[in-house]
Amino acid sequence: MTVPYKDILLALAKSKVRYLVAGGFAVNFHNYNRSTADLDLIIHLEPKNAEMFDAMMTDLGYRPRVPVSGKDLGDESKRREWIMEKNMVVFTYINPNNPMEIIDIFVEEPKPFEEMYKDRLVSDVFDVKINVVGYDDLVEMKKKAGRPKDQIDLLELEKRNGK
Repeated sequence: MTVPYKDILLALAKSKVRYLVAGGFAVNFHNYNRSTADLDLIIHLEPKNAEMFDAMMTDLGYRPRVPVSGKDLGDESKRREWIMEKNMVVFTYINPNNPMEIIDIFVEEPKPFEEMYKDRLVSDVFDVKINVVGYDDLVEMKKKAGRPKDQIDLLELEKRNGK
């Protein structure tokens, strides 16, 4: 059996890319197991980190869904343009061999990356350390998103984490 996104999680753990797992995968790391189709990541959006991330994704065979370069994730003016003109929230990479493998990268850090990184949860998975959004930041992100599934996640997270 193949584990979804295992190659990416292993590559991230072995790389120098500064990242945090967010979204549904992060919910799972915080004691509420639910299925999710995509892997949401927050990467530090400084140019060198974004370039390393894009190179890693390219090496793994993933491609941007839209016809732009993933290297542009490190360009604040490009990201601002995507947000303003395209209402972009995430930059998506897909696996051309399996279009159901979707990796969404936030084009705007929900709050300064260093703050979130300092409060991260580090989990052991596949014999490597995985950086996951901390509980309080995850709750804040879920509240801000406000979708019905986020409301359910919040209730379950609070129940399972004694909050």
